[in-house]
Amino acid sequence: MKPDTAPLMTLRLAILSRGPRLYSTRRLVEEADARGCYVEVLDPMMLSITVGNEKPRILNEGWPVEVDAVLPRIGYSITRHGVALVRQFERLGVHVSNSSEGISRSRDKLQATQLLTRNRIPVPTTCYVRSWHDVERAIHQVGGMPIVIKVSEGTQGSGVHLVHSEERARELTYKLLSEGHQVLVQEYIEESHGRDIRVLVVGGEVVAAMRRVARGGEFRSNYHLNGTVENVDLPEEYAEIARRAARLLDLEIAGVDLLESERGPLLLEVNSSPGLEGIENATGVNVAGAIIEHVMAHQAFSQVELDQLLRSRLDHGVLSISVERHPHLAGKQIGDIFRDPSEQVVFAVAREGMHVWKPRRTFTLREGDEVVCYGELGRIRQMVKPFLTDVESRSEDYLEDAHWQPEWT
Repeated sequence: MKPDTAPLMTLRLAILSRGPRLYSTRRLVEEADARGCYVEVLDPMMLSITVGNEKPRILNEGWPVEVDAVLPRIGYSITRHGVALVRQFERLGVHVSNSSEGISRSRDKLQATQLLTRNRIPVPTTCYVRSWHDVERAIHQVGGMPIVIKVSEGTQGSGVHLVHSEERARELTYKLLSEGHQVLVQEYIEESHGRDIRVLVVGGEVVAAMRRVARGGEFRSNYHLNGTVENVDLPEEYAEIARRAARLLDLEIAGVDLLESERGPLLLEVNSSPGLEGIENATGVNVAGAIIEHVMAHQAFSQVELDQLLRSRLDHGVLSISVERHPHLAGKQIGDIFRDPSEQVVFAVAREGMHVWKPRRTFTLREGDEVVCYGELGRIRQMVKPFLTDVESRSEDYLEDAHWQPEWT
């Protein structure tokens, strides 16, 4: 007898991990097995990439890797190679739970902070220093001693130092710079000393949250540094920041670390390969199961590099116009600037962390808005130039070729 429906195909899932015996990797394998997936743990350092005019490939000991979905668990020490692998899977049309761009952004604390603050995510004041001579200025900018000095690429609390004297700050900065690190000087949030909140976001939703508390004199609260963990009833304000941060960094799975400050939640860091042991023990939530279920539900869809896609047509791309930089545009309507109704070049207006998609021609701009346009770049510039002051003397810096990161809302 012919069945009413075709049998479901078994999901072929690859977990990229160098540690098959680690708690997080084992839990993901268990939950994938329990849901009938064919799951394999692949060591990223054993995989090779082939590119050329023929179909690109990923090889494991000479054999093509053929999977439906990939869960990257890429350690900091192999970020470059791991990101290249994830990018190759993306170009093969394979669903990847965390994009290559998202992993790269989250690994660079300076880049991540720049992107998040641009979208009004609150963070501790942070200064990027290029020389130990800059330390005195940086201390003043972040509010004085003590300060936190960290390297841009550190993980799990490594490369993070609480410093109480300017002399020690200069010495440490000189040492870190001489070792080739990017150095950040950050505001010390005294009321959150030795504790933070880790929020686990999966597919844009908070699945679990815990408070981490350091032991003894340690100010870093990381679980692997022997800190204690406890379940926390997460306020919506904290949850909203965690969801937005994960989305802005293009991470489907993220561990978002927040400080509890007197001025509200402050985002400290976003981890693209969050550990699961502490948060599952603290909350009793099956986080690994939530991750696998998300991958199964979304494996039919693959990530697209939006900027590259929009630039694939010759002379076309995305431009943004900042009303903050051109305050005389405030109060004008979209139709005042783009007068030909047949030229629909504005597809979004960014406003206060949200986006208004396909705004009407009567949409009135406010100070702080950012108008995002798509079309023929030369034509867009030609239409906008009459409305910009000092265009000739200040060049085309007013029109920013966008590496624009949309915040999907």
